[in-house]
Amino acid sequence: MTLILNGTAASQAIKEQLKQALSQEREKPHLVVVLVGSDPASEVYVRNKEKACHEVGFMSSVVKFDSTITQKQLFKELDKLNHDQDVHGIIVQLPLPKHIDSNAIIDHIAPHKDVDGFHPLNVGNLHRGQNGFVSATPLGILRLLEFYSIGVVSKHVVVVGRSNIVGKPIAALLLNANATVTITHSKTKDLMQHTQQADILIVAAGIKQMITADYVKEGVVIVDVGIHRNDDGTLCGDVHPSAYEKSSAYSPVPKGVGPMTIAALLLNTFQAFKERGV
Repeated sequence: MTLILNGTAASQAIKEQLKQALSQEREKPHLVVVLVGSDPASEVYVRNKEKACHEVGFMSSVVKFDSTITQKQLFKELDKLNHDQDVHGIIVQLPLPKHIDSNAIIDHIAPHKDVDGFHPLNVGNLHRGQNGFVSATPLGILRLLEFYSIGVVSKHVVVVGRSNIVGKPIAALLLNANATVTITHSKTKDLMQHTQQADILIVAAGIKQMITADYVKEGVVIVDVGIHRNDDGTLCGDVHPSAYEKSSAYSPVPKGVGPMTIAALLLNTFQAFKERGV
């Protein structure tokens, strides 16, 4: 019987652990999300983050700016948050307006408050195997596998996609956890030849249902990071349902990796709170 990697259940377990840990604290972690402009998808993501914070007892604030704000002005606003002792975690919701350099803004967040794990210092610490913040989706994937007791040591993990947000950091996390990792991408020749070797297949390509049954071997564990909307309004991922039939376990879309991303963000925020002033 195929195991469904239910991210909703796994994320709820993390939230309960955080509630318990928070009960021992006199203060509350405070996450601030910076939102520039009025992108509808971004607003939904921000509301979900706020809701999750309130569920576990964190403080959550959203600082909104008009899309006409200049990069220099945004730097000044981040400086205020960086120096605010009552703010433990800062997220700048992407995408930003085209006239603002996203990398420059991310680099301007204080590394010890960068709970998205995008600052170069945190990225460097990940690749050196040192303590720091890991971007939420890769951390969520690892926690999802742990929740279902799926070990990665000595397993061959194939990652489809090489983004800075998912592909590269999940590969580094897995290497640190003693997995054998192959990274594939849009320029990889004979992609199927690689994916068929995977004990664990992590798909973050951003291409709707690209991985079919032909791409996987029997008994593979599939983690689907993609999310797309069908014509009828339902959601699907980067993996076609036909591949699930050959798997021993898979993460569904929705209710798979998505809830774990927010749970991992809460873990990072709590870590920032605990390490404040250290």
